[in-house]
Amino acid sequence: MRYNSIRVLMAGASLLASSAAMAQQAPATAPGDDTIPDIIVTAQNRAESVQDVPIAISVISGDTLKAQGVTDFTSVAKVSPALQVTSDTTNTRVSVRGIGTLSNNEAQDQSVAVNIDGEYINRPTILNAAIFDLERVEVLRGPQGTLYGRNSTAGAVNFITRKPGDEFRVNGSVSYGNYNAVIAEGGVDVPLGDVGAFRVAGTYSYHDGYVYSPNTPISLPQFKADDGGHRSGNDNTWGVRGSLRLEPLAGLEINASVEHDEMHIIPAVQAYQDLNAAGGCSASGFVEVGPITPGVQCIPQNTNFLSKVDRGNYNMPLTGVGKFDQISTAVRGRIAYNFGPATLTYTGGYRETSNTGFNSLSPAYAFSNFGASVKTQSHELRLNGEEGRFKWQFGGFFFKELLDTNGGLYSPFIGPKGSYITYPVHPTDTQSWSAFGQAEYGLTDQITAVGGLRYTKDRRSANFSNYGFSFNSGYVDLTKTSAVPTPVPLYYSGDKITWLGGLNYKPNNDTLIYAKVSTGYKAGGFDATGANFRPENNTAYEGGLKLNYGPGHHNIFNISGFYYDYKDLQNDVLLNNVTGAQTLNSGAATIYGVEAESTIRLSPRDTFTASFNYLHARYDNFIASYVVLDSANPNLTSLSTAENPNLKGNRLPQAPTFVIGVGYDHVFDLGSSGKLTARAYSRFKSDYYLDFYNYRDSQQKAYTQTDLSLEYRPENGKFGVQVFARNLENIRPLVYASYVAAGTDDIINWQFSAPRTYGARVSIDF
Repeated sequence: MRYNSIRVLMAGASLLASSAAMAQQAPATAPGDDTIPDIIVTAQNRAESVQDVPIAISVISGDTLKAQGVTDFTSVAKVSPALQVTSDTTNTRVSVRGIGTLSNNEAQDQSVAVNIDGEYINRPTILNAAIFDLERVEVLRGPQGTLYGRNSTAGAVNFITRKPGDEFRVNGSVSYGNYNAVIAEGGVDVPLGDVGAFRVAGTYSYHDGYVYSPNTPISLPQFKADDGGHRSGNDNTWGVRGSLRLEPLAGLEINASVEHDEMHIIPAVQAYQDLNAAGGCSASGFVEVGPITPGVQCIPQNTNFLSKVDRGNYNMPLTGVGKFDQISTAVRGRIAYNFGPATLTYTGGYRETSNTGFNSLSPAYAFSNFGASVKTQSHELRLNGEEGRFKWQFGGFFFKELLDTNGGLYSPFIGPKGSYITYPVHPTDTQSWSAFGQAEYGLTDQITAVGGLRYTKDRRSANFSNYGFSFNSGYVDLTKTSAVPTPVPLYYSGDKITWLGGLNYKPNNDTLIYAKVSTGYKAGGFDATGANFRPENNTAYEGGLKLNYGPGHHNIFNISGFYYDYKDLQNDVLLNNVTGAQTLNSGAATIYGVEAESTIRLSPRDTFTASFNYLHARYDNFIASYVVLDSANPNLTSLSTAENPNLKGNRLPQAPTFVIGVGYDHVFDLGSSGKLTARAYSRFKSDYYLDFYNYRDSQQKAYTQTDLSLEYRPENGKFGVQVFARNLENIRPLVYASYVAAGTDDIINWQFSAPRTYGARVSIDF
């Protein structure tokens, strides 16, 4: 295995090295014909070329997102190699460089900060919101916090929406593909004289379910889906946004938007294996644990049930398929005033989100949702300026989230009407205040010193209650039919100072060499059981090179190396369905790696791209808790504290060792008839795990996925026709895996990503 890893590492390095060599040997062409457009970003709160930003950052343009059919957060991962995005029914999980939050905990933050035009998004369900009409997406790797917004330990994903233009313009596209997939997007810019402009944009996305379940569920009205109950994993999402840009005074710019989106879907049911039906601890692949606890307890360490699952055709739970209806409305604004020596900027957002429905759970349960809600607001005030060699900025940030839940775990087989096994209600109030600042000083014309500081104060409060076991309650909203249980007040408060220090060396306009040390922090809180968990901390060391080279100096080669010293990573495990998931702090983890990317214009009509990511992510010390199988005592689902294992040496979830991408575009010049652009992109991911136990049945083996497209545009570029095929190999990688012990049921659950899709797209732009 070590030999194979070394071979892949050498192959990736050779690929990028040979790419640079090809570019150096490429023949010179007429000026302007061989250039790659400069990408302007605002990752440091000022407009600058991405090649001048001393941050490991990937930028995906709005045109690329449209061409790749990106309409939600999950699909962003296929155009950003460092980003891993997976789904657990209605929850979206995000990780960068092996660090992410794999929890639904109401009192836990995300390790990766997600922002839409500066509005901070914290809940995994809200990340399902429609992603449309974007100018670009920025994926920043490493701790964030000294520049803006919410602090994070792993990185940030910034969605920047398209702003109103100065001229009347109309753009739109419609695509149709297999699974009856329809994606329609469009927008209109309306100028308002010399004062500003207004834009209205919208999207609609639909496809049939990607999963077929041949079995017949029980006949209960609440467990029947709209499509007859045999397909799940569909999409039915729409959104609309109105944006206003005003420049009423010199130096004053106002951007405001109102956005509304809705999702009405049947979440993909999870494939599952009943471990008791498979033979229990005596079956192949089980490993006995718990020598102190009486009886025989085991874990599915080396079982191999996943290999027998048809990832597009498997039985659903007896409760059928679920449903999920979500409505989200947001208001965002940014006001910037440049008064000469400095610029004062306010960025704010307010969002209300509500959802209802239920998730069907194996083998025969349902988790009801009679109305969950999230209300968030974020506000940032920042002042930045520069004087000679000195650039500076400082500001403050406030975030508040009010979250409420209303639902429980229901079994239709306990009592004539069915019963709730547990019904938790977890209203939670989260608030965060911070002050931050960063300064740069040019020590010489080529060397710049950078320093940043942030103070963050977090507070959480909640009143958790649980209606508990409710025999023969029926499938009803218990908050309306039962006495309110006595709530348990919970509270957390913590603060932290984080910092950044670095040096940038720019020997010429085409080269940037940087090195920095930064710290990241994610607040602690309390889990579903009411137990507190500690904050998560990261000290990150990083260095990198950004290089423009070749004819016209517009070919790109970037490389970065990083080393993380992680303390108290927050990991979730479900040991008891009645009390809920527990959040455990791993003692420590070491993460290091190398990332390289290159974009090369081989000729006026040929562009080659390549990326190579190597990641080592392992726990140094992690005292965890096992979920165990005990056939003789099925209500025993965990071991004594003295028998808790140390998972030292295990790999972190969602952390493939290698991710390699290769792309090639060729333009066929048709003269006055227009042009035909052929694109091919292939990405390889080595194996990874979906849980921190590293069970064999939670491992996704290495795979490759390839996308192809062919697009025609006339000479004036006013419209385009594209045909495409995505995931040509029809690989459906594992995106969720979990072993759950619930009373007499011991189950492994799995969920998979999308199959091969293909279709045609027509677009207009005038």
